[in-house]
Amino acid sequence: MGTTALALVSVGWWNTDGNNRFYNDCLPGVLRLLACGKKLEPAFSIKPQPWMTQHQTVSVLDALHSGSQPARFVGGCVRDSILGKPVKDYDIATPELPKRIIQLTEKAGLRAIPTGIEHGTITVVSGGIAFEITTLREDVKTFGRHAEVVFTEDWEKDAARRDLTLNALYCDADGTVYDPINGLPDLQKGLIKFIGDPRVRIAEDVLRILRYFRFVAYYGKLP
Repeated sequence: MGTTALALVSVGWWNTDGNNRFYNDCLPGVLRLLACGKKLEPAFSIKPQPWMTQHQTVSVLDALHSGSQPARFVGGCVRDSILGKPVKDYDIATPELPKRIIQLTEKAGLRAIPTGIEHGTITVVSGGIAFEITTLREDVKTFGRHAEVVFTEDWEKDAARRDLTLNALYCDADGTVYDPINGLPDLQKGLIKFIGDPRVRIAEDVLRILRYFRFVAYYGKLP
């Protein structure tokens, strides 16, 4: 079966797939049933950057890919690589569930820290470098800086929950870039745009106003 079956049982998040594997992530009861999978189409490509091919990054990706699910760079590291700016933070998105991320990376000898496991984020340390690895997710309800989420295999739904179009870009290790929200034109033009209705996105988290103007100052261009 190609699509992972996900089910919420008691206080845990349980997963079964076609290989009859069964996991309990023991997450708080903020997760709901969701099962979906949608292929993401490539948009363009960039030359693989040095940080993509360094051994610390390769070790993390090899560990994640050993589980047969894709793992892609996302957000600021992709945005800044396209612009030729220095990359400071390393974020990776994958359909793998949090406990599976821990299993795969620890098996490879990497250190996994459940920094935000209730929302799908595991920090993996490789050669002294921290990588934030997050399961694809979708917001169900938002509470300021917090949200009730469900995990998904749909990359477009994961992209839609992000704040700005220029932050919803994904990239494979070979430089293949995916742009499900059509954020590349905004990035190239220096247009800082919310994904969806700005009023709704700001109501979800009022601090996005400050984040918006910070991005305008750093990435925005005058008409």
